[in-house]
Amino acid sequence: MLLLASPLAFWAQSRVQGAGQTSSLAGPADPQIVAALQDVSAQRIQSNIEKLVSFGTRLTLSAQDPASIAAGRGIGAAREWIKSEFERYSKECGGCLEVKTDSFTEHPADRIPAPTEITNIYAVLKGTDPGSANRIVLVTGHYDSRNSDTLDRKGDAPGANDDGSGTAVSLECGRVLSKHRFPATIIFLAVAGEEQGLNGSKHFAQMAKQQGWNVEAVLNNDIVGGDKNPQQDASVVRVFSAGLPVAATEQQVRMIRMLGGESDSPSRELARYIAEVGRTYDAGVKPVLVFRLDRYLRGGDHYAFNQQGFTAVRFTEFREDYNHQHQNLRTENGIEYGDLPKFVDFDYVARVARLNAATLASLAAAPAPPSNVRLLTKNLENDSTIMWEPSPGGRVSAYEVLWRATSSPDWEHSERVGNVNRATMKMSKDNVIFAVRAVGVEGRPSLPVVPLPER
Repeated sequence: MLLLASPLAFWAQSRVQGAGQTSSLAGPADPQIVAALQDVSAQRIQSNIEKLVSFGTRLTLSAQDPASIAAGRGIGAAREWIKSEFERYSKECGGCLEVKTDSFTEHPADRIPAPTEITNIYAVLKGTDPGSANRIVLVTGHYDSRNSDTLDRKGDAPGANDDGSGTAVSLECGRVLSKHRFPATIIFLAVAGEEQGLNGSKHFAQMAKQQGWNVEAVLNNDIVGGDKNPQQDASVVRVFSAGLPVAATEQQVRMIRMLGGESDSPSRELARYIAEVGRTYDAGVKPVLVFRLDRYLRGGDHYAFNQQGFTAVRFTEFREDYNHQHQNLRTENGIEYGDLPKFVDFDYVARVARLNAATLASLAAAPAPPSNVRLLTKNLENDSTIMWEPSPGGRVSAYEVLWRATSSPDWEHSERVGNVNRATMKMSKDNVIFAVRAVGVEGRPSLPVVPLPER
């Protein structure tokens, strides 16, 4: 097939014709997911962002004593409000959400001059299938904010876009998806301490790792407000993903380089999954895949999950306006500085929330990915034989083999091979990149898994 010159041009391909049966990564649109997306409200998102801004500052170091919470000022008041929102959603769905807090004391560091209590808030929508409920997909945003000084405890730091927008996405996904049920578990998370050094997400990811949580995917939303600057492209959202896995060992890195797998980390496969979900569901915003861990020499909470070996990506608006980010409120030379709600495009945030919700729901409705996927390399031959262990849970109807040119950014072809654990493809492994995914009884496919060589 003709390879597209532009890395963005594959958006136009809803399906690429291949040698085998071609199918959408996210499958046909699910009516339940469509209904959930229609429930996303830009007005509610606006109300939530304005409420977060009303706390004056949400700096991690700001007040969280009872008097300040009662007065509605500081990060403590923001924390209690977020928790109450998740609890309200749970009440509306008959107690379907388990609302929890993850509190810890962060010891002094560069941006934390004294021991500081940090609290993450999360709501768990437990999966309905006993065989799949241990699988977790997660959406997060950070609710702390800052101005020009990361140690300014009292000055206003509205944080409407950074990251009231991401927090609002997590809240709105919790509200709309809690009205539905899925085989796997979904967690809606709001973390603190991001601006001081990813403290909240580091603690949460470490907790998940230590407790053996099976977290398949993390969607981090940070600066998704669609800042109203003239050069903004409100039709797209960037999705950042790491190539070489952050937690890879030296031996694993050597293997990745030998196989040419620098663009096939689990996080890259999640990014491609998001792109296909965006083509299946009309969220109103298209994901542009940026094959980089994050913006140039900058970082976010998904990195903390990557460090623990979890699959995680970051959503961020197309063009940031740095006058409206990490700034004291002021006007100089006719330029207004500060992260205020009036610069946020609430309709854009709603579209990003729909893309997140569609991805979460698609993953939670799909079976687990196959495990121990390997490509047989003992014999020199032009055919390629792939083997795998069946997905647990008993919800698989078939498996599909995907492949693409080594130079292609996205999967180009797929062939359904049945409910088996082995397939031989009539093409050379030297010329393409393969992956295998499970397809559920309802047609929902899992994340794809790229095989490792087996001699």
